[in-house]
Amino acid sequence: MLQNKVTILCTALIDEASIKEVLVKNLHVEVLPFVRSELILSKEVQQEIEQALMLSATVVFTSVNAVEAVATELEGQEPDWQIFCIGHATLRCVEKYFEKNLVCATALNAKDLAALITNANINEVIFFCGDQRRNELPAMLKENGIDVNEIIVYQTELLPRKIEKKYDGILFFSPSAVKSFFQINELEDTTILFAIGATTATEIRKHSQNKVIVSDQPDKKVLLDTTINYFQANSIRN
Repeated sequence: MLQNKVTILCTALIDEASIKEVLVKNLHVEVLPFVRSELILSKEVQQEIEQALMLSATVVFTSVNAVEAVATELEGQEPDWQIFCIGHATLRCVEKYFEKNLVCATALNAKDLAALITNANINEVIFFCGDQRRNELPAMLKENGIDVNEIIVYQTELLPRKIEKKYDGILFFSPSAVKSFFQINELEDTTILFAIGATTATEIRKHSQNKVIVSDQPDKKVLLDTTINYFQANSIRN
């Protein structure tokens, strides 16, 4: 256990159990979301999802929010889909709502997922995504002659806010949160930044020269464990 309490900022909501675990390790965590995601509940989007559910199709998910949005229209249906998705949290959400045998392949990031889809000799995909989705996956698929039918099912709102105190570490869970944070904040050189994946880390490095530590897996729990392990090993003194 750390001798002196370390203060970290979590830029996304995390569950209470995870917060309690951090406290036990003598880290003080403050949760302050820098983005908000909302499902798009318009009639047009609802109809697009309903039509997709009736198709025999290859479907791509890269976020939990997209899975949740589609799940609102399932109503017990079992679509004839083959699903490609990002692993860990997104995969768990897919398996919560869909039969596990529908999942054809998973990857840790969008680039690797696009490669799997390309190698599967697929001609067309339905990509359920948000309005702030990154371009890597659809761009790679299109470059390889694969038609990408995007259905935007949720929107992300940036919530920039000024941080007045110093943190020993800051956790980022998405590139959007990084953009939101650095719109109006600057950091001291000693603050350690933790990224849930390589894409988020790349976005951080566009805004800061601070040390960045990337989670081994794109999972909130793993990122928290990475943070705990780092500060226990380095014994930060305030």
